[in-house]
Parts: sequence; C-alpha cells; structure tokens
Amino acid sequence: MIIDDELLQQAKKRAGEQGVTVSDVVNRALREAFSERRSAAALPPFQMVTFGRGQPTVDHLPADLSRAADQDDEQALRGS
Repeated sequence: MIIDDELLQQAKKRAGEQGVTVSDVVNRALREAFSERRSAAALPPFQMVTFGRGQPTVDHLPADLSRAADQDDEQALRGS
C-alpha cells in the first residue's frame, strides 16, 4: 500500500498525540470512512440529461426508463 507522504506525517502526528500506533489511526480512519452511509435524502435528485431537436424537455425518472426497458423486453419475447 502506498500512502501519500503528507498523509503519513499527519497520521504519525495524530498517533503520537493519542498515544497509539499509526496502524490504529489508519484502521480507525478506514472504519469511519466505510461506516459513513449517505442517505437517499442527502443526495441530489437524479436528473437524466437528454438532447432533443428544440422540443420541450421531458423529465424522466429511473423508474420510467426501467418500465420502458421491460416493455421492450416483453415485445421482443412476443416477437413483435
């Protein structure tokens, strides 16, 4: 594993201040990073960027695209 020199120096300093090893500091930082979960409410709303020919824009949600793909699959299976 390659750690940026500046980050390693910061980790060593923090380890010294807390009286723990650098490994402890790195493990704690990794645990914190992996435990942070973004809730759907915290994320910006999804918007599909589309390009048209001067027609009014239409907002599509991921569920709309999923339904359209399912309909295409059903038509293909029916042979139409």
